[in-house]
Amino acid sequence: MMLMDVPPFISAAITAHIATDLWQLNAYYAVRRAIFAEEQGLFDRTDIDEHDAVATPIVATSHIAGMLDEVVGAVRIYESEREPRTWFGGRLGVVPAYRSRRVVGTSLICAAVSTARAWGAERFLATIQLQNVRYFEQHHFATIEPITVCGAPHCLMQADLTMYPPNAALAGTPVYGDAATRIVRGAGARAA
Repeated sequence: MMLMDVPPFISAAITAHIATDLWQLNAYYAVRRAIFAEEQGLFDRTDIDEHDAVATPIVATSHIAGMLDEVVGAVRIYESEREPRTWFGGRLGVVPAYRSRRVVGTSLICAAVSTARAWGAERFLATIQLQNVRYFEQHHFATIEPITVCGAPHCLMQADLTMYPPNAALAGTPVYGDAATRIVRGAGARAA
């Protein structure tokens, strides 16, 4: 009898919420390091910078039998020190096994923008790698200008806040993948 490789389990249930537990925070930084330092080589050993001291970490988690299983994506948000009510999102990354499941990135984007909006954001900006600009356009972001980050071409983009409900993605109120997908498809703030 020949044994075959069993493909890894990919959960259909995804939620995004603010990371609060130590295991989530550790995984949040591990996902970022794996993507931005190891895979993309944008940083030598770590992508941690001065914004992490004030940033709110948000994670996307998969579920098995209704229980949180593993962190499959990460993003951070923080308010500008120079422009009150202007928030930034950044370091959005999804682990390779879940990249084909667009719901992970969608959940992270919705959780990030909705949380910032709940906390008073009047403007939400993000620096987006060129290959991801179209994806963010599908998520109600518009390009402001091309920029360079870590020597790589990016676009500074702004979210249409009217498309995102003001809802902090706290542990008790995560952003569910299906609700995030409805927001992106145009139902906007009415979907939540």
